[in-house]
Amino acid sequence: MDADELDWNRTLREQWEFHWNHQLRARLDGLTDDEYFWSPVPDAWSVRPRGSSTAPVLFGAGDFTIDYAFPEPVPAAFTTIAWRLGHVIVGVLAARNASHFGAPAASYETWEYAGSAATALEQLEAQLDVWLAGVRGLDEAALRVPVGAKEPFPEVSMADLVLHIHRELIHHLSEVCLLRDLYLHPLYQHTKAATNGATR
Repeated sequence: MDADELDWNRTLREQWEFHWNHQLRARLDGLTDDEYFWSPVPDAWSVRPRGSSTAPVLFGAGDFTIDYAFPEPVPAAFTTIAWRLGHVIVGVLAARNASHFGAPAASYETWEYAGSAATALEQLEAQLDVWLAGVRGLDEAALRVPVGAKEPFPEVSMADLVLHIHRELIHHLSEVCLLRDLYLHPLYQHTKAATNGATR
């Protein structure tokens, strides 16, 4: 196919959709609450019942809050599957869906974080559906438009943002899969009772 005839929208979507449909989605099946909250190290950032965390900053509008700090610590805090999914659902997807595709306003401060793995995966799939529907509706001219003041780099194109979001999804959800692998490894069996759901 001649480069001038490429369907750039389809190409951008397939970067994520192929990975999700053929590699990642099945790896999230059966995610348990124990895995969702588990950390192999103490003092990890996570999603916790309101009032149970000692993290410097807590975000969230519901029964669960997500750990954070300003400034961010160096080295960065270890984060659980719950935290990583919360970041992807809210910071990567929901906030962008609100800014660019007319979805309800969303932020770390106002989100109702999932208290179970099943709820988190439902939130993830719902936000992915909104994101992909929005991207699917962008023609070539819309993909070339600068994203504007809604993003940290307003001069970049919408196509650049789509690529960035898909890289973020692949990056963070691959981390989730790695944590699932570590959870099953015999080396970490002794850490589960000590760290699952523990107060930071």
